[in-house]
Amino acid sequence: MSASGTRLLLARHGQTVWHAENRYAGVSEVGLTDEGRAQARALGDWAARHPVDAVVTSPQRRAIETAAPACAALGLTAEREPGLRECDFGVVEGRTLAEFAASEPDAARAFLADPVGCPFPGAEDPRAAAARATAALRGVAAAHDGQRVLVVAHNTLLRLALCALLGIPLPEYRRVLPSLHNAAVTELRLTPTTCALLTLNRPTR
Repeated sequence: MSASGTRLLLARHGQTVWHAENRYAGVSEVGLTDEGRAQARALGDWAARHPVDAVVTSPQRRAIETAAPACAALGLTAEREPGLRECDFGVVEGRTLAEFAASEPDAARAFLADPVGCPFPGAEDPRAAAARATAALRGVAAAHDGQRVLVVAHNTLLRLALCALLGIPLPEYRRVLPSLHNAAVTELRLTPTTCALLTLNRPTR
């Protein structure tokens, strides 16, 4: 990778039915809402005004659908990166945190106190998720050295990756980065030895 680095424009996918209800949708395939499709179109319009050299997405449908308008606007074909799939949330898939707390209050309190050391039962280890996401993003940057790349992925995975890349302790990811907004853009400059956060949650409409 060159000393000037690669610009990664990270975007969370558009709103889904479960996210509208504040339900965890990790490995589950959940479609976009009408609002989510509007957010995807806004991201596509933004990409037309701020062109990128490549588009990379998670293999999950909600990310692919969100990236489609940008690909159409720029005449690009999205690349799929398996390492960018969302975290598996175990027993909380399809449930809200309040529902989980009602049935397993001790586990919910432990998660809120330390979401990395005490993840949801049956969930992917957040440290492993952060490692695969970081490796995936570094791989994208190396493959598109010196370019601008739109990366469409997921809220928890990208927050974990941002903490890992920026030297923020992983257990702080929920406090430091409460949420990446749907279809907003967070820009990084990644070099072989550094990572700079240039913008966070830049709106696209």
